[in-house]
Amino acid sequence: MKGIIQLLVRNPKSLTGLCILVMFVLAAIFAPLITNHAPDRGTGNPHEYPAFVVKAAQTNPDGWIATNLATNKRTLLMSKKADHILGTTRMGRDVWSQLIYGARTSLAVGLGAGILVCFLATLIGVSAGYFGGKVDEILTAAMNIMLVIPQLPLLFIIAAFIGQAGPFTIAIVIAITSWAWGARVVRSQTLSLREKEFIRAAEVLGESPWRIIAVEILPNLMSIVGASFIGCVLLAIMTEASLSFLGLGDPNAISWGVMLYNVQTSSSMLIGAWWEILAPCIALIFIAIGLSLLNFAVDEIANPQLRSHKGMRRWQQHSDANLVQTQTEMPHPITDGGTK
Repeated sequence: MKGIIQLLVRNPKSLTGLCILVMFVLAAIFAPLITNHAPDRGTGNPHEYPAFVVKAAQTNPDGWIATNLATNKRTLLMSKKADHILGTTRMGRDVWSQLIYGARTSLAVGLGAGILVCFLATLIGVSAGYFGGKVDEILTAAMNIMLVIPQLPLLFIIAAFIGQAGPFTIAIVIAITSWAWGARVVRSQTLSLREKEFIRAAEVLGESPWRIIAVEILPNLMSIVGASFIGCVLLAIMTEASLSFLGLGDPNAISWGVMLYNVQTSSSMLIGAWWEILAPCIALIFIAIGLSLLNFAVDEIANPQLRSHKGMRRWQQHSDANLVQTQTEMPHPITDGGTK
């Protein structure tokens, strides 16, 4: 475990992804300390410019920012206080506050759905792969059915049937419709592990099936489950944003998807309020980049075929160093000094 953590820290992809994720998590946790405005209350005039635009336009009225970004002089006059970092919405709500507090909802949906998806996928995949027989046939049929049904249309139908679903409901809906692919991968790996000698030895010793699964099989699936979890978190965050943008979420919730929905309903782009749509889009892009980089790094570390690539030379150097250290620490055999 210590070696894997060191590899994650030393890998540029994983380090960059972790830094991005930590930044968003810390911002979500300490949101009340980062912003003084309530995300659901009007604290300014409608569609005030971001503070940096106002200050730049006041400092240099003929500059590029003033002539290209602050084109509405009336709005610029209403924004003269420059106390909103990313401007305000049509309702006068602070965009920066909505962005920070919205990270809580979006990350919570992603983590919740990711945990549920990984639990279902691991449980169903391991059960199908290890027990085989009728259990495998039934669970494999369920996987095939879920894989055949288009996921996004199914999500839209379920969300529309439920109505204005809250974040918790959206996480459950995503988990119900997204477990099949991960279960398929886990089942394939379990089928391969079931034929290994250490599994056969555990069965001969009389260990119970669930103990074999928990002690022998699951530790060998951690890399696959980890990569699947990261992918599910990313999928859940983007799916929640899509559902909320289409009006299938709770419009009273504070999330990045609801911010996009409000942009759509208030026609912000038509009147030139570019900052209102830019903030949640950049947040979604960065969270996607962070999770994708972390997923790529986990895949490189877990996949032996990728360790020979240029980016994984650290893995080989680390493995060689551990091997040399182990060999030097091994006691030398005591040989008989006598002569025949």
